[in-house]
Amino acid sequence: MQTHFSDLLVIGAGLAGERVACEAAQNGFTATCLSIVPARRSHSSAAQGGMQASLGNCAMGEGDNSDVHFIDTVKGSDWGCDQEVARLFADAAPIEMRRLAAWGVPWNRVVPGKSFYFKGGEKFEKYEKEEKEGLITARSFGGTAKWRTCYTSDGTGHAVMCTMDNRCAQLGINVFDKKEAISLIHDGDTCKGAVVRCLRTGRLEVFLAKATAICTGGFGRIYKATTNAVICDGGGHVIAHDTGVVPIGNPESIQFHPTGIVPTDILVTEGCRGDGGTLLDVNEERFMHIYEPEKAELASRDVVSRRMTEHMRAGKGVKSPYGEHLWLDIRHLGDKHISTKLREVDEICHHFLGVDPRTQLIPVRPTQHYTMAGIRTDKDGAVYGLKGLFSAGEAACWDMHGFNRLGGNSLAETVVAGGIIGAKIVEFLKGHETTFDTASINDAVNKQKKRIDDLVAGRCGHLNVYQVRNEMQEALMKGCFVFRNQKDLEETVQTLQGTLEKSRKVGLVSDGAGANFELGSALKLEGQVKLALCIAQAALQRTESRGSHNREDFPERNDQDWLNRTLAYWREGADMPELVYEDTTPLFELPPGDRGYGGGKIIPADAKYVKERTVKSPVTEIGKKK
Repeated sequence: MQTHFSDLLVIGAGLAGERVACEAAQNGFTATCLSIVPARRSHSSAAQGGMQASLGNCAMGEGDNSDVHFIDTVKGSDWGCDQEVARLFADAAPIEMRRLAAWGVPWNRVVPGKSFYFKGGEKFEKYEKEEKEGLITARSFGGTAKWRTCYTSDGTGHAVMCTMDNRCAQLGINVFDKKEAISLIHDGDTCKGAVVRCLRTGRLEVFLAKATAICTGGFGRIYKATTNAVICDGGGHVIAHDTGVVPIGNPESIQFHPTGIVPTDILVTEGCRGDGGTLLDVNEERFMHIYEPEKAELASRDVVSRRMTEHMRAGKGVKSPYGEHLWLDIRHLGDKHISTKLREVDEICHHFLGVDPRTQLIPVRPTQHYTMAGIRTDKDGAVYGLKGLFSAGEAACWDMHGFNRLGGNSLAETVVAGGIIGAKIVEFLKGHETTFDTASINDAVNKQKKRIDDLVAGRCGHLNVYQVRNEMQEALMKGCFVFRNQKDLEETVQTLQGTLEKSRKVGLVSDGAGANFELGSALKLEGQVKLALCIAQAALQRTESRGSHNREDFPERNDQDWLNRTLAYWREGADMPELVYEDTTPLFELPPGDRGYGGGKIIPADAKYVKERTVKSPVTEIGKKK
């Protein structure tokens, strides 16, 4: 059995993982990245719209700064985020965008001549103030006061991912593809590495390190309808949660994107609406301005998804063989704009819909898109429960997103958090040594060998892996989608408890030999169902509506009782998650208030509680003015 050693093991080679590895390598430490697919095929590459950073270069971003970005982020989270983390992010984002430019990212930049901007489908000229030619420009995204989303047409993730992978090559970082971690190696106190399955040969390997970082992205594939790639299946969350000591933070906090295309659920970027695209109903009439006069199509994603669903419930949806949908209209943006700044959207429409967005409408509806939920870490990225284990990016609940993340903030988070957490890992490595106990390593490997042997031999049972997984996905779609209520959530929990039992009785149709996808699916199925149960049970217990978590039977945001974060542990031998709660943030720069969009009643927190935790900050007054 092959064993690999390095100072840092990074599980996941998307933007967050490779950025963490770069920080370690730049400081003289050896780093190894593992990826299920070639690194440049990581789901980071699918991100289209851009990265938020308060550069203030374009006319519509004039006056932007990190304070305004911070306010937008906190309001976007519906006061569910850790404000210390949101501050770290907002302050570091402009620095990171310029660093990426220096590394080679071809950002769209301010061009000479007369510029035009679109808003709400109407054309208007730029401000009188001339823009400085050549600076990184920006586009508008939902829930923001300023245009600050840096972009490379609508292929931002792809451009940054290629640049980051080149940087890893320059620094001599070992990036192994076709490798999947199936278990962490730990002693209940400290993480020592991972047991890894080679997806080419099926053989098990051991990767040992002084520090381990999980950067495997989200777990959208536990839903039936999702924009996520097939690799976003929660593998990193499963191996962390399986330790019994690592919690999943805010599992009920799942984001639904307004514009997944019908019927494939592939994402068309928020950049479409940021550039002036509009949402239309069955009568081909705009409607978002009726619900949200101030922000219209550019309210935050949770709000737009909710308003779209409400509009379809009111009988204004378009009937189709694949269910109801609405229309996205970008026809008025014109051929030049679509062919340059929205070229990936153009290709998606042609190849998957047979639609020309210059002359035809795009069928869209809300679909699962992002997990604000994740492996709970502190502000340094250190995972709760195990020393030497870190997490960054969508895999983590670092918690700058709270109960709704703003578009452009997550792609920026990959590199910003990757740099911040990478630096903290470097500090950890400088002061940490570890020993590797061969007996515990062999025990970890033998446990995984037994799991595989039992599945191949049919000793667990003979239920079909994909049928059981489908039952889990359907249950989440019914009870844990855009709107939630007690009856559906209770039914979902009950269904998933039965699904959990079934997940322990699956067998293989194939022989499980070599690079076997069915075996890989079976190995993580029980852990996926546990994640689904964490979502449903946490959503059932949280009797309020906050951001993406919308309870029809509890429509108020209840700061009095629920200004906190859910931690879901799965103890050894348990059949249900253990839920505990911690304060949302230790300090308020921006005290809880109204978001300015989305509406809804707020039950305020105790005034004394808020006052004691509020620090003096420029944003306190800015927030009041806004």
